[in-house]
Amino acid sequence: MADSQEVRRTRYLEAVFKGYDGPGIGIRLWDGWRWTCAAAGAPVCTLVVSHPKALAALAAWPNEVRLGEAFVRGDLDVEGDIFSVFAVVEHLLNRPLTWSQRLFSRAARGVFAGAEWLRRGAPHSKKRDRASIEFHYDQPVEFFRPWLGRTLVYSSAYFHNDCDSLDAAQEQKLELICQKLRLQPGERFLDIGCGWGGLILHAAAHHGVRAEGITLSRSQAETAERRIAQAGLAGRCRADLRDYRDLQHEGDPFDKIASVGMFEHVGLRNLPLYFRIARGLLRPGGAFLNHAIARNPTAPVREDSFIARYVFPGGRLVTLNEAIGAAESQGLEVRDVENLREHYERTLRRWVEGLRRNETTLLSVVPMTTYRTWLLYLAGSGAAFRRGDIAVYQTLLSRPERGLSGLPLTRADWYEPRPAEEPSHASAD
Repeated sequence: MADSQEVRRTRYLEAVFKGYDGPGIGIRLWDGWRWTCAAAGAPVCTLVVSHPKALAALAAWPNEVRLGEAFVRGDLDVEGDIFSVFAVVEHLLNRPLTWSQRLFSRAARGVFAGAEWLRRGAPHSKKRDRASIEFHYDQPVEFFRPWLGRTLVYSSAYFHNDCDSLDAAQEQKLELICQKLRLQPGERFLDIGCGWGGLILHAAAHHGVRAEGITLSRSQAETAERRIAQAGLAGRCRADLRDYRDLQHEGDPFDKIASVGMFEHVGLRNLPLYFRIARGLLRPGGAFLNHAIARNPTAPVREDSFIARYVFPGGRLVTLNEAIGAAESQGLEVRDVENLREHYERTLRRWVEGLRRNETTLLSVVPMTTYRTWLLYLAGSGAAFRRGDIAVYQTLLSRPERGLSGLPLTRADWYEPRPAEEPSHASAD
């Protein structure tokens, strides 16, 4: 009987993994039975299936949400390289569905979308955007600090080489943004979506600007204000709880503007409004750097995704062409575009390492389901950057004044070393 069951399991998994060409994968079931995908080479990770229902989620009726929910519950787990398992996920999700599976999937998406509308409001209304930001970012700052590092920057770092520490790479990213904007002492600088204040702290401490940041997360705004006070920068730096749409009637213009990792929440319909407001806030001859994730237009789009349901409700990635087209339609001129895709994959690997290394500490702050949701989301995002399904672009825009951009002819000054400075407390926690 045991031999018969083993044969059935083996044939079942061989059928499921037919055509799989990813890294080596092993599977261990709830009763200790093991199987290895022989065609893929030596396993680099083992998928642990702790419940019979999880095997159905994995193989018989797979979709991204069901697989993600099984991982969060602990019915599925990964031993070894968690990034490698997403090749398995892609294989499973790309297998042909029966007509009944497709019908069920469409119905589930419709029910979920309707429930979100009733619970949160219309897509990208101020109410729904605030709820989405609070849902994602209003974890205790003690949850983020152990794996984000000293800077508390939650966006792609900038690596000079693979030996750079996460803290060093994040400082390099902050400085690159300031260099691209060519910040000068005394300038007014706005950070749309300032997070816990990393960029405004860096810009005020190292470039002498008067820095203002806005965020929809109360927790982030309060933490940023504490860090500003601890750094002794309260006179030159502040963080406010505000929606960017509430700034469009502000009086004094800003010399420079940045938005880092916030653009993903704007929504395709609101892109022209977003860039129109940014242009209105920018003085003629000023510069605006938009740092944002964009989707590859050739990559598959899954409407009912784990991230859309449990991580970024209401979020939707646009393509680079859609973003640039919207910016140009509002009178902003594109001056430079840089793709930092490989940098974000490295950043996400460091974050996942930090999550795993600090698991015990983090579980004293948040429940296991929250911890596993973030682990899955960050690892899955790293795999998506690796595949090229998504990328992150720094787009430098200007508001020309009578045809003059106010920018030099070359980019050489971006990479010139800055003079040695006194130690700064700009990264204070």
